[in-house]
Amino acid sequence: MTKLGVFTLATGKPIYSKMAFALARSFRLWHAGSDIQFFLATDLPRHQLPEDLRDIQIIPVKTGQYGQGFEPKLHLDRIAPARQSLFVDADCLCVRSLAEAFDVFSGQSVSAIGREIADGEWSGDVAAICRHFGVPALPRFNGGVYYLEPGEACSRVYETARALLPQYDAIGFKRLRGFANDELLMSLAMARCGQKLVPETGTIMNTLLAGPGGVDVDVFRGRAVLYNPIRHKNHNPWYKLETMRPCLVHFLGVDTRNYPYGREVRRLELVYAHGWPIWLSTLWTSISISVPAWASKALKAIFRPIWHATFGARAMRPSERAMHTDG
Repeated sequence: MTKLGVFTLATGKPIYSKMAFALARSFRLWHAGSDIQFFLATDLPRHQLPEDLRDIQIIPVKTGQYGQGFEPKLHLDRIAPARQSLFVDADCLCVRSLAEAFDVFSGQSVSAIGREIADGEWSGDVAAICRHFGVPALPRFNGGVYYLEPGEACSRVYETARALLPQYDAIGFKRLRGFANDELLMSLAMARCGQKLVPETGTIMNTLLAGPGGVDVDVFRGRAVLYNPIRHKNHNPWYKLETMRPCLVHFLGVDTRNYPYGREVRRLELVYAHGWPIWLSTLWTSISISVPAWASKALKAIFRPIWHATFGARAMRPSERAMHTDG
């Protein structure tokens, strides 16, 4: 069994495969010669992979094999390919080596990044759920990253989470996009099995929700900075840091349709799949993606108040991920 492995999951809709390809390319950029290996759990046959990724390590998974929605993430113990396995959501991009993540997580059976909460609202009444199950607190985290060291303790956590799935609504958990949320079930299972989180330091993985003040991402330069100024009108109080520099940036929902994710994905594709030099890919995407995105943002800031005053708020476009399968 491989010692260190990063793996992602992409089955069902093509959108998940495309995101996984971008993640794989960003991983390769920063792990040449590394002993950390990358695995793709997918229902795609190898011949359907892009030419530059044909040699990637595949974990065959049938469509729907592990359920629908977010349920496949309750089976990561059955997919984990290494003695130390780091699951990364397909909608992430890697901007530097993940060796530091393995160092931080090492020795944990199952873990994620965050902190414990004993009250308040987290897709359910936290205090009531803790009382009902006799646990002092719930680990709160984003499921874009899970760390696993397969074994008895790891299996116990996942078996507990799977056993809780039929009780999801009765427990009082709220659904996400119509599906049971893996984070809530894994949180309760981890609490019942005594597993701990690693604290948030802004160095491993953050979502764009952590950066209401803006995000600066450049995969090829190894740069990712998320800004959360305390005086910003949308300051996110969950994050104690005002500046985060993670090695994994997690793009959520609409973020994967917009700048800067689209620019970075296109640059990776141009360089790896088409052999462009980095400087040319940067120039091309600046002209075709960055400048239009900046212009659109500026125009929206000017005209949105007028539009809303005249016509009201426009309905949000349904996400391609609304009927979520895997990924």
